[in-house]
Amino acid sequence: ASASGKGGPAHKAAILREIMRRATPIEAKYLLKIITGELRNGLKESLVEEALARLTGVKTVQLQYANMLLGDIGAVALLARAGRLGEAAMSLFHPLKFMLASPVEKPSDVLKEAEPSVFIEDKYDGVRAQAHKQGGRVELYSRTLDTVTHRFPEVVAALEMLTGDFIIDGEVVGFAKGVFLPFSDLQKRLGRKQVAADLLASVPVIYTCFDLLYQDGEVLIDQPHRVRRARLDALLQGAEGQIMAGVLYDVPREQLGEQAEALDRYFVESRARGNEGLMVKMPSASYTPGKRGKTWLKVKKALATLDVVVTAVEWGNGRRHTVLSDYTFAVRSGDQLLTVGKAYSGLTDAEIAELTEWFKAHTITTYGNGKVHMVEPQIVIEVAFDRVQPSPRHKSGYALRFPRIVRVRDDKPVAEINTLDDVRRLAET
Repeated sequence: ASASGKGGPAHKAAILREIMRRATPIEAKYLLKIITGELRNGLKESLVEEALARLTGVKTVQLQYANMLLGDIGAVALLARAGRLGEAAMSLFHPLKFMLASPVEKPSDVLKEAEPSVFIEDKYDGVRAQAHKQGGRVELYSRTLDTVTHRFPEVVAALEMLTGDFIIDGEVVGFAKGVFLPFSDLQKRLGRKQVAADLLASVPVIYTCFDLLYQDGEVLIDQPHRVRRARLDALLQGAEGQIMAGVLYDVPREQLGEQAEALDRYFVESRARGNEGLMVKMPSASYTPGKRGKTWLKVKKALATLDVVVTAVEWGNGRRHTVLSDYTFAVRSGDQLLTVGKAYSGLTDAEIAELTEWFKAHTITTYGNGKVHMVEPQIVIEVAFDRVQPSPRHKSGYALRFPRIVRVRDDKPVAEINTLDDVRRLAET
């Protein structure tokens, strides 16, 4: 743990090599699994919660709630054994699981779930972040429940200025001169152990707050969303710097209309601000950590579709590990094919199985121990996506954000697929 610097016997890589040299194969296997966090022994915390609930005779939901508050399954076990589960109180600086939204693409799907009125917010194109503050300490946690405080020091400084203790749910978004920046800019700050001063200056960020889960000793997740939002707005009153309340409309259901014209208008306005789309939230809904339901809906529409050709395929994961289901695709630029993205959703299992046989028969070469197949560029597909962004990862210089396959275009030859100029025009637009 104290090793530092590069090279020499005290460098971490050198120490790890020596440990592996001494280890037996089975020891090395599990050492690496522990280091990478991929032990995968089949035991989940939820199973421990169920076992403790059965052991102590309490309902599983009660034990899960206590574990959510404390963030320490060992402490929860001791309380449950002593019959004192009700004493569990919120402990900050362990992240709660994030509430998730269900996607919809048709406004009519929103109307099916709508209450007499709904909250409509911008869906920001950033990274979700949960902020904990107690006393003078502030921490930020990612959707993967990792600490990301060090990546956004200006957000931490702004949150330190707010009064009281709290847990806020929000999104870190690139923001400069009153304009939201593309996600590709924000990516430059992700995955770094330290963010240099020049990067802080070139990619400034703002923390858009949209929910309040805890405040000054009171857990708020069971409160209606309208209550949580009102308290959040009061907390942020007069806030300055790199923090703001997310844009919100309180819209009566009848204003949405049968054709949801109002929803379309709000969607266009959100896109004009540089955001992804809309979030529709039910005002009476509680906050359900780690769960996806119909009380939060995310409305996203494809920016456009492009006809592209598949140039490489990969074996899938999980139930798709026996088929080639991940497709890398390209557009034309003169006589070249330049990649612009990868998609793995949109086709049926039958279509994927049929294409797998075709791809295996038309493989040019493989790499990555046979996981990736470079294939003859003959299969044309139509892909939808949310936006185009610059990307050094692809030869085209661009990447399609959130691509999904609409259909296989058996009717279109490769000579007629979209071009790099088409992609460039969409990016400029």
